[in-house]
Amino acid sequence: MTAKAQSTDLATGRRVVVKIGSALLVDDQHGTVHRHWLETLAEDLAVCRGRGQELVVVSSGAIALGRRPLGLSDGDLRLEEKQAAAATGMVRLAHAYQEILEKHGMTVAQVLLTLDDSENRRRYINARNTLEALLRAGAVPLINENDTVATDEIRFGDNDRLAARVAAMIGADTLVLLSNVDGLYTADPLTNKDARLIPEVRDITPEIEALAGPVATGYGSGGMVTKLAAAKAALGAGCRMVIADGSALHPLKRIEDGAPCTWFLPSATPRTARKRWIAGTLRPAGTITVDDGALRALEKGKSLLPAGVIAAEGDFQRGDAVIVKGPGGREVARGLTAYSAADARRIMGHKSGEIEGLLGYRGRDEMIHRDDLVLG
Repeated sequence: MTAKAQSTDLATGRRVVVKIGSALLVDDQHGTVHRHWLETLAEDLAVCRGRGQELVVVSSGAIALGRRPLGLSDGDLRLEEKQAAAATGMVRLAHAYQEILEKHGMTVAQVLLTLDDSENRRRYINARNTLEALLRAGAVPLINENDTVATDEIRFGDNDRLAARVAAMIGADTLVLLSNVDGLYTADPLTNKDARLIPEVRDITPEIEALAGPVATGYGSGGMVTKLAAAKAALGAGCRMVIADGSALHPLKRIEDGAPCTWFLPSATPRTARKRWIAGTLRPAGTITVDDGALRALEKGKSLLPAGVIAAEGDFQRGDAVIVKGPGGREVARGLTAYSAADARRIMGHKSGEIEGLLGYRGRDEMIHRDDLVLG
């Protein structure tokens, strides 16, 4: 773990996910966007972009913004009412972000996800590839749970955990949870005057989990319980996380200026955690055998190209884990394949430039990209 990755300096992040709670974004009295607050957040995001950081925003607020225009009450809503409010509010939410961030030269791209998108392997790969393409193009993905189609059985339940799933999905190194609390305390600061803010956490122990209070009320659906669940997921993916009070103007700048907050620091980088996951957690669905030239390239840290593949066994699909064997049959690596077994057999032995002609579509140049490959 590098010193930079373990830093509590927000500016050191390469790929940053910022989660915004409903209570910060929406005026619960009028059901409208806190525009001035959002404008200062946009200024903070522009500073991050100016120093080369990639940004993803996970925003709550769609249901809160959509219920008033539909004449829905301020109380609890039935599932179909929540879905209807979300459908109405998502338009307003995306428009507010697009209008305000565009003033700083940032293009907003809305992405709606359900829990199944992060657990179904094929949909996970498709979602990750879309987000990667948007980031390469310089856009700012605006992510929310797809409340218009999600049911109680398949929804994330809160955007804290959604943000952690997204951070893991794209290999982010920094997750910022902006909420109406400034971090994790040794006790409830509202009822215990001796409660102390915990500035750094390096492991989510049972003692740390016991410090979480009940889920918050009001527009927000999260609480410290969900934030610690998000922290556990983030740390497992090698992503550091910070909980900070975002209610004041310029919330990201305040973190950088030393405002009270709690940082959760992982023991591995996103790259290391991902490699560990590929090597030891995923069950291989097939085998790819490579020639001597490809093996030498892999040992030098290169990706596996179709030209170096001499056999593909099994019934694996795109995104599945596979064993990579050398010419003698010895396992030399494991990785995530960019092609199904059927397509792999069609393109093996061919140059990357021939893929489109062989398959009828333009896939990746690599059979297994080096970021998805772990040598044995």
